[in-house]
Amino acid sequence: MSTSAIHAGWSGGDMHGAVTPPIYATSAYAHPDHDSLKELFARRRSGFAYARSGNPTTAVLEQRLTALEGGIGAIAVASGQAATTIALCALLEPGSHVVASALLYGGTTEFLDDTLADLAVTTTTVDPWDLDAWERAITPSTRVVLVESIANPGAQLVDLDAISAIAHAHDVAVVVDATLSTPALYRAGDHGADVVVHSATKYLCGHGTTIAGIIVDTGRFDPRRCPQRWQRLTTRNRRFGVVFADDYERGASGLLSYARAKYVTDFGTTLPATSAQQILVGIETLDLRMRKISADAATLAGRLHGSAGIARVNHPSIPGRPDAHLVRRDFPHGTSGVFSVDLAGGEEAAAAFCNALELFTLAVNIGDARSLVCHPGTTTHSHLTEPQRRACGVHPGTVRLSIGLEDLEELSADLERGLAAVEAVAPGTDRAAQEPALLS
Repeated sequence: MSTSAIHAGWSGGDMHGAVTPPIYATSAYAHPDHDSLKELFARRRSGFAYARSGNPTTAVLEQRLTALEGGIGAIAVASGQAATTIALCALLEPGSHVVASALLYGGTTEFLDDTLADLAVTTTTVDPWDLDAWERAITPSTRVVLVESIANPGAQLVDLDAISAIAHAHDVAVVVDATLSTPALYRAGDHGADVVVHSATKYLCGHGTTIAGIIVDTGRFDPRRCPQRWQRLTTRNRRFGVVFADDYERGASGLLSYARAKYVTDFGTTLPATSAQQILVGIETLDLRMRKISADAATLAGRLHGSAGIARVNHPSIPGRPDAHLVRRDFPHGTSGVFSVDLAGGEEAAAAFCNALELFTLAVNIGDARSLVCHPGTTTHSHLTEPQRRACGVHPGTVRLSIGLEDLEELSADLERGLAAVEAVAPGTDRAAQEPALLS
């Protein structure tokens, strides 16, 4: 992992001997003759013509994520939301059905319920820990099962091996948002994922500087196994004059070729070269960062567990969690630095807690080198309905923490400051009476 994070996709070759991938700051690419450019647009050769469809710096990032995830190809796009959007659009059509975990990031839930609904795609959400519910929810029109490897904000884990087996028995593609786990902690493709998406803005970047997204084809998805279900890939495309599924014969991803040719180009979501370079720099230290962050988060979660004013700490290491066995089986190196706490005093207590923190930064990002805090109910999940928020494990007193790289003891002291502020606004709150249901 550490070696690939530094070397995959780039072995030099720059005319000046650059050690790290250069930033190709150009909008277009010159070609030696008419036929060269003609062949490129006819998809009979690979290369670059216009930066809206790709860039050499971005291509290095794509090759690096392909190596880290053990896949057959990747596309880098302008944001994590763009990655989810393009991956789903490439797999769905009007009338399709999605079965999604109830524990999804708020923006993903809104996209499913609002934008995809406008395009005549329906969604059924299920408790990710109820395997029978996944089976019952799948219909003849289901094309995608969507889960997060580690849920945001409650850090719930899923039995992806079991969910994938259910989906694949019905020829349904499994899409996994692996933003919180990253390939440093968990390779979703090894557990059945067909497509993996990342908000590279988070841990892959690691320093809060750059917005980016990644789509990876793990190589498990092959539309030729059930061509009638995936006719956009298995029949000749009228616009481009090719059968995209033919790419699998040469070890490439027809799904990604289709997604890049149509959606990346039409939506204009290409990742700029400068952004790609920033993500590449971050990935070089991914393995080291994820191990420290995960260990420190588990330590802090353990210290917070049982503290006055806290109804629940939502971290996989806490005793009694139904996903504890998955930590031992699938996450030997940790479960990232994101988890949440449910404060017994509701939103008033959450506000006091956030305002009292001095080292944690109040901001709606995660995966930064600096520790961050926010109140999901009034920010990232504020546009969801109350039942949707409860299903996501977001309650009035829920606070999301993203542990960074600062000194562990200083972070611990800062959290104690927050708890002292909670006690001041909600002294002696009955913890048991206020404790929310683990999954509503």
